[in-house]
Amino acid sequence: MTDLAPRGAEAFLHRYEGLRETLPGDPAVRARAAAILRARGLPRREEGFKYTNLRPIADIAWQEPLVALSEYGDAEPVLLGPALVFQDGRFQHGLSRLPTRFEARSFRDDPEMASPAEGDAVAALNALLAEDGAVLDVPAGVDGGVLLLENRGSSTGRPSSFHPRHRVRLGAGARLALVEIATGEGGYLHAPLFEVEVEGGAHLQHVRVQREAAEAFHLARIQATVAAGATYDAFTLGLGARLARTELRARLAGEGASVHLNAAQLLGGAQHGDVATIVRHDAPGCASRQTVKNVLTGRARGVFAGRIEVARPAQKTDGYQMSQALLLSPDAEVDVKPELEIYADDVKCSHGATVGELSADALFYLRSRGLSEGEARGILVRAFLADALDQVAVEQARPLLDAAVDRAWEALR
Repeated sequence: MTDLAPRGAEAFLHRYEGLRETLPGDPAVRARAAAILRARGLPRREEGFKYTNLRPIADIAWQEPLVALSEYGDAEPVLLGPALVFQDGRFQHGLSRLPTRFEARSFRDDPEMASPAEGDAVAALNALLAEDGAVLDVPAGVDGGVLLLENRGSSTGRPSSFHPRHRVRLGAGARLALVEIATGEGGYLHAPLFEVEVEGGAHLQHVRVQREAAEAFHLARIQATVAAGATYDAFTLGLGARLARTELRARLAGEGASVHLNAAQLLGGAQHGDVATIVRHDAPGCASRQTVKNVLTGRARGVFAGRIEVARPAQKTDGYQMSQALLLSPDAEVDVKPELEIYADDVKCSHGATVGELSADALFYLRSRGLSEGEARGILVRAFLADALDQVAVEQARPLLDAAVDRAWEALR
């Protein structure tokens, strides 16, 4: 019997047609997203996806997730304190602890979202099917503390996709540490989009731990606007998923703004992990830092495509970009694509990339001290990643990151 179920973009559009009367928000935004996706489909042979093929996603007939919680749905959040828990992209009030220092709402109660730009199929896909998400609004001058945002994906024997829409706004001088965790079981597509606004003098720390299920897909977009004197400090740890892509777009809109877009990936088997960044300097005196580290074994493939754009008014720009990769297998692969587009005269922008393997001398030294080869390799891998993890200033997140790296490495050994 032939399977005639629509797949890829057609499956998403078919689902949209069935849900369009119940989806929250402006129907005109949804209609524009549908037109973009209908015209372009999922990204293929585009420069931004040069090293990442979304064909495995396009080949699946994605369906709407079931409402029921999975068997681990009543588990406690991994961090104490305020936590927002989502199951298959849908907010679970009974598992969450709402913050008291600022307001947190559901996207369903406040479904405002920007219309996707022409040709932006990734943003269009989220705008097409976003049903829920977190809306965080920290007032001016308020320290929001640490908030956990956890999404638990599940599969009930059918391929399901969910597309949460999250909005984070920090008022002038506000602070927030947002720890985001993605976990799951089975095969599913988790495709979140974050709209981030950091107003003058505010500071947002965004720590992301992606450890989706082995058969899952992760397609994330974060787009941030940073005002004068404000800071957006993001770190992504990529460990899970069959195919994962995290795209971070940041616009430095006010003088003295700063952005840190750092990441580390530890992948094995046939995993594919892609970190893509676009940093746009539109104001003078701004600084951006990007450091991405990849540790790859088996037939894993890591990608880092980083772009720095400096507009003509953005004098005194300071932009830095570095990619470092450690290949533990002759079949592992890393692809690096740095780009600089500079129209200002007085700038300091640089990029660099290194690719290597474990030092034979270091391995010999550790073996001579009585360690097994596996123990020695583990120490060197953790030391390589430590530089990236040490940049995370959220103390509550450090034990979580260290434990996640330890578990991932043990699974790859």
